[in-house]
Amino acid sequence: MKADDIAMTAPLPAIPMVDVRDGGPLRHALENPAKARALRDACLGIFPRTVRPLVPSLDRISQRWLIRSRSPYVHEIAHIAEALDFSGVWLLNASMQWGCTSLACEQEGEAWLVRTLDWPFEGLGRHTELAHMNGEAGDFVSVTWPGYVGVLTAMAPQRFAGCINQAPMWRWTRHRWLRPCDFAANAVTVWAGGGRMPPDQLLRQAFEVCDDYREARRMLETTPLSRSVIYTLVGCAPRERCVIERTETDFVTRDDVTSAANDWVPCRPGWEGRIGTRRFLVSSFAEAARVSRARRESLAAWDGSLAAGGFDWLREPVLNPYTRLAVAMNPARGILRAIGYDMNGGQLPEPVTQVSEIDLLPQAA
Repeated sequence: MKADDIAMTAPLPAIPMVDVRDGGPLRHALENPAKARALRDACLGIFPRTVRPLVPSLDRISQRWLIRSRSPYVHEIAHIAEALDFSGVWLLNASMQWGCTSLACEQEGEAWLVRTLDWPFEGLGRHTELAHMNGEAGDFVSVTWPGYVGVLTAMAPQRFAGCINQAPMWRWTRHRWLRPCDFAANAVTVWAGGGRMPPDQLLRQAFEVCDDYREARRMLETTPLSRSVIYTLVGCAPRERCVIERTETDFVTRDDVTSAANDWVPCRPGWEGRIGTRRFLVSSFAEAARVSRARRESLAAWDGSLAAGGFDWLREPVLNPYTRLAVAMNPARGILRAIGYDMNGGQLPEPVTQVSEIDLLPQAA
């Protein structure tokens, strides 16, 4: 069912726009403790009941890891965790387990960035908020949730827009049944390390301090990271668009094929495209690569008009059972559109919010 069809049959809530330029994510969490807890509960809900008592211990491990990192936001997370007074805040701000599809393109001389955020957690679409934030380089809007300090999707008017996709998984083994072992081994490797920035917190820092696309690109390409990631970035001038495939200390930047899912382009030996939890123990290497490739190529092949509004580009396989959020951004025009999705008894998620659009450029008198 399309977003326009839903809007005609039932009133859906708008995605709130919150001004936290004074106070940032700490103020955002303090003003929305119920939503912060809902985010925590949704993310932890996929864990077996036998694992949930371990959350306080995992929280402490995450806290120690973040303190060792080069994140400038550790004190902010500490204040949020203290104010909210429930376990899981450190864990959620140290985690980055999601799938995504993104496309940086040009239409009529303007750069657009469109993306989906695919999580296995129900409820995230309806709890999404647009946080109006700022830094020394200027204002930006982050598509986010109370209690979370990083940036996954954001737009800075007349500067740039950017988002994060989860990178493919390094496989120590080849057997599909051993994926949980490889997943755990990678997590231990990341948590045993230290001194490098979490990718989502680096993206926030770029929005706070970078004056333009070129500065942001350089920062995202060269800053050492705690884990691999894929950044998609667009600016305001022609040809200012790229996909940055990052490992901890290296990068490959694509200026030609500027669509991304959850695999390298082209695939690299030892790395496996991310797959959803439903097929985690079933899919082969080739199937995992095919899933990411299908989403990326489908979005890249869409030839409609983004200026016209709407989300006609959001269709299978880009729209999938894990899709919780879709966003379109044009930094040159200061436009950001977003819509929340969630499962509602069908095979695919349906809209749970209105299409929210903001225009941050000053209007002519």
